[in-house]
Amino acid sequence: MTTVVKCPTCGKGVVWGEVSPHRPFCSKRCQLIDLGEWADEEKRIPSNGDLNESDEWSEEQHDRERD
Repeated sequence: MTTVVKCPTCGKGVVWGEVSPHRPFCSKRCQLIDLGEWADEEKRIPSNGDLNESDEWSEEQHDRERD
């Protein structure tokens, strides 16, 4: 039985197997589009502990919070 998934970029059907070297993407182009979106921070993994650019973080502060 062949598994087919949708390309996350364009929605085209992609066979999940050795015949699709860029899976889950349908092509290198769609793979690079997705990578660019992550690099431009258009996509991100949500987190409750996100730091803003204005937030300061140091190893010393981190060590004190662990103690």
